Amino acid sequence: MPPARPCGQRRASPHTIASYRDTFRLLLRFTQARLGKPPTQLAFEQIDAPLIAAFLDDLENGRKVSSRSRNLRLTAIRSFFRYAAFEMPAQSEQIQRVLAIPSQRFTRAQVGFLTRNEVDALLAAPDRHTWSGRRDHALLLLAVQGGLRLSELTSLHRQSVCLGPGAHVRVLGKGRKERATPLTRQTAAVLKFWLQEIPSNTDATVFPNARGGRLSADGVQYLLAKHVAVAAKDCPSLARKRVTPHVLRHTTAMELLQAGVDRAVIALWLGHESVETTQIYLDANLSIKEQALARTTPPDVTPGRFRPDDQLLAFLKEL
Repeated sequence: MPPARPCGQRRASPHTIASYRDTFRLLLRFTQARLGKPPTQLAFEQIDAPLIAAFLDDLENGRKVSSRSRNLRLTAIRSFFRYAAFEMPAQSEQIQRVLAIPSQRFTRAQVGFLTRNEVDALLAAPDRHTWSGRRDHALLLLAVQGGLRLSELTSLHRQSVCLGPGAHVRVLGKGRKERATPLTRQTAAVLKFWLQEIPSNTDATVFPNARGGRLSADGVQYLLAKHVAVAAKDCPSLARKRVTPHVLRHTTAMELLQAGVDRAVIALWLGHESVETTQIYLDANLSIKEQALARTTPPDVTPGRFRPDDQLLAFLKEL
């Protein structure tokens, strides 16, 4: 009897499964190189805490991955060893040593986002006289206005776009949580015309590639970089920014925050697990801090020039 698939038992998302798969591919290749044994000949006892710590160090120093990526790989390994703790209680000491490996602290940089002028320049960049240009314009507009994740954009189907009264799109986000994101009249109008250019079946991909299949993450990043390069000619500040699909999502959050929308509503809009996640946008919003500063009463002080007293002058003369 074949082993049960994780997506069947725990309803893990395809992204989680792919992340865990890649982690163990890397770990087993590292172990094979370190111990000189193919994965099929490895014993569980050989995958111990020192080996896993060496693997994590190799990721950082050899592959130059970030602390975030290192911690992501460690999360996958911990998940496996927590499962092993139930199946192999005799190896509890080895398992606990692995589970005790700490995550790495890292500096959290402020989120990047686009200004209104930069958004306008980016949306004007695609050539809407072409099929791909109209697709890219609709995709970028929905990304900026809806704040969808990259995976949510590429997996969007026609049946998930509702353009009647209360126009919105329904997406399945992290944690298999479904949410509805409202659309502005402009975005709904653009999507209405765009949907006429794709197949009429309900499961048709809203933003297909040239062959009719689903756009890949690399494909979206490529088309975004292409349009950013064009937009930077009219808006030079774009050339100084690293614009990714997630930056467009950050832009949605920042516009909502600057419009005075409550953080709890923004968290629901973006599909955040916790309102605290939305705090990162508040930290990055300088204009809100400046408005708060303007409402404070500054201390009544006047600038003055430092004048040393006689004792200080005497001390300097004696040096």
